[in-house]
Amino acid sequence: MYTHLRRFFTIALVAATCLFNLPARADEPTQHDTDKVAQAVNEEEHKIEHKLEEHEAKFNIGEMIMHHIADSHEWEFSHGVSIPLPVILYSADRGIEVFSASKFHNEHHEYNGYHLVHGDSEQIVPVDESRKVYDFSITKNVASMLLSALILILVFTSIAGWYKNSKGKAPKGFNSAMEVIILFIRDEVVKPNVGPKYEKYLPYLLTLFFFILINNIMGLLPGSANLTGNIAVTLTLAVLTFIIVHLNANGNYYKHLLSPPGVPAPLLLIMIPVEIVGVFMKPFSLMVRLFANITAGHIILLSLFGLIFIFQSIVIAPVISLFALFLNFIEIMVAFIQAFIFTLLSSMYIGSAIEEHGHADHGH
Repeated sequence: MYTHLRRFFTIALVAATCLFNLPARADEPTQHDTDKVAQAVNEEEHKIEHKLEEHEAKFNIGEMIMHHIADSHEWEFSHGVSIPLPVILYSADRGIEVFSASKFHNEHHEYNGYHLVHGDSEQIVPVDESRKVYDFSITKNVASMLLSALILILVFTSIAGWYKNSKGKAPKGFNSAMEVIILFIRDEVVKPNVGPKYEKYLPYLLTLFFFILINNIMGLLPGSANLTGNIAVTLTLAVLTFIIVHLNANGNYYKHLLSPPGVPAPLLLIMIPVEIVGVFMKPFSLMVRLFANITAGHIILLSLFGLIFIFQSIVIAPVISLFALFLNFIEIMVAFIQAFIFTLLSSMYIGSAIEEHGHADHGH
């Protein structure tokens, strides 16, 4: 990016210099004037490069983006305003150790024989490399996940309590909006794709949808955690769907997997490995789709805000802010879409594994 900026400023400078330093009589150029122009261009180019290098050293947009989307041992709400989170470590020689992440706020980021390593993701490692330490710390993503779980419990216990105490009454306000969403997921997503036995899987699929949705939306708030943009979280959700599918799959599913109907025997040597690879590609696609879409949205928004600090112009700030606000509304829509797609595909995979007839679509 800085290379393009240098080229732009250099070309603009050459054009401006040539325009204002041409001799009064264009038909009589001199070598002296040409040398002066070249020297002026070189001097200005060096000045521009020096300023850009200084500014690049002061503000690194890549580090800023990675700092905001990566996990951390403290929850930073804004620059300089953060809450240190509990560090929980276990080792055979010391047992369980619990202390605040603020203990690492020193010159060497060390405390009690442990070192906090800053990188793409923070890690706590023992200074003595021979020691084996297990890290169970409450990081920003873990704290965000616990907060979202608490919100879901409070919301749905409140809704369930209202319906229990208000039988025969039409819901209003928030309860009415939640009823619309729940009925949509049940009637348009789960029931058509899972089939007659959908009620068994409805609690999991509703929980999956609202967990992804609320964390997608929370991730758009200032100072929030990028939970669904963490590949470990999306991997866990995909593995849960994979386990449910294969624990409940019937004989037809495995027969279709190991002996695809209508395939000549010689081709089974090719088709069976292809089918097995396809089984693992399904959770892989679930994991990558959610992770990539949420992370990409955060990177784009942070890149736009970073341009304000790069150009340091009061003129460009309102334009970028308005554009970022528009993209934020797009990201809210993406939050719903990604939760919907993850739930829809999970329903399809479960339905293809439990359907009774012998020629299951199997998700293909």
